[in-house]
Amino acid sequence: MKTQLADYRTDGACKIPLSNLDVSEGKRFQDGSIWGYFERLRREDPVHYCQDSPYGPYWSVTKYRDIVEVDTNHKTFSSEQGVTIVDVPDKHWTQSFIKMGPPKHREQRDTVSPIVAPENLTKLGSLIRRRVRTILDGLPRNDDFNWVDRVSIELTTQMLATLFDFPFEDRRLLTYWSDVAVAMPRTGQPIDSWDKRSAILSECLACFARLWNERINAKPRLDLISMMAHSPATRHMEPSEFLGNLILLIVGGNDTTRNSITGGLLFMNQHPSELQKLRDNPKLVSSAVSEIIRYQTPIAHMRRNAAADTIIGGKKIRKGDKVVMWYISGNRDDEVIEDADSFVIDRKNVRQHLSFGFGIHRCVGRHLAELQLKILWEEILKARLEVKVVGEPQRIASNFVHGYSALPVRITG
Repeated sequence: MKTQLADYRTDGACKIPLSNLDVSEGKRFQDGSIWGYFERLRREDPVHYCQDSPYGPYWSVTKYRDIVEVDTNHKTFSSEQGVTIVDVPDKHWTQSFIKMGPPKHREQRDTVSPIVAPENLTKLGSLIRRRVRTILDGLPRNDDFNWVDRVSIELTTQMLATLFDFPFEDRRLLTYWSDVAVAMPRTGQPIDSWDKRSAILSECLACFARLWNERINAKPRLDLISMMAHSPATRHMEPSEFLGNLILLIVGGNDTTRNSITGGLLFMNQHPSELQKLRDNPKLVSSAVSEIIRYQTPIAHMRRNAAADTIIGGKKIRKGDKVVMWYISGNRDDEVIEDADSFVIDRKNVRQHLSFGFGIHRCVGRHLAELQLKILWEEILKARLEVKVVGEPQRIASNFVHGYSALPVRITG
């Protein structure tokens, strides 16, 4: 299997004039060649202006400290024009609380945050453990299968169905809608137009509208739809805003965990000494989870727009400029993270990563994501499962979700 290490001085990243370098090409994330491009930017131009890209001109912020500076300054760097590098056409725009500033952002975020409060996570933990055991017990032995489908998607989709109190038998619709929501429409792809994307997401809205109508007239419950239906901050949302918040919660609850579950197994196979370290000392599970999330960086970037002229990394950013924080690059910044290109499950300051963001938009479900990964690895260790990767991972061609469509594996013990 190929590792993720790269040196821009020995690959294609060194051949492009710096002024023409565009790190937004999804295929580079898919084939794993993106690392050298980010290494070059961190070393030569950490705050880099790309004049010409499929997404228009944008700034790339690639070093850890600069990313934190942008992420924690929501007054100067606004999310109100979107959080991905792509500019969504007005006709297809949906509002959500991640695209808002205070106070509305806080009011809507506070509406849903109790579902991942510590006391509820304690309750969810036993449910997650039962489901993990059932999933692992049901996997084939001595036969190849797709870890993404049988484990990563299944566990996260079961949890999403619980959080929404969504019909359990239809739970794979949640994965489908998540994939559609983050797809960049391209000719020749399943989602080949913005109209097609919106048509499918309208089906998502109609389905959840039925659940909303049931719950708004019922006693409040601890599920995301009931919580939004009964909160003054969200009960009067327009349909497009309801859809926007649904997409936010579905994608947020799906992609971070799903792709870290896959990445974690891949990394442990690529670095067998780290897996042995974990087997020898299962108390390292929590540390290993943080390192998996850093090394995977399941959300590759977040976008902001400058609300005023400002300076980052010595570069003058003008009001209105698009600024892209490449979390995936900042997590490999060796000025902050020692030996950042290596996968080390017991490294110092292992929680010092960018994968959940910082500031007011820090991932609300991060502790639930960590909990699912922690329990999964505890149960793999307890069952003494030997899960071997038997082929190359299939990654998706996205500069936003750093993820996988398939990982062929075999359980040999």
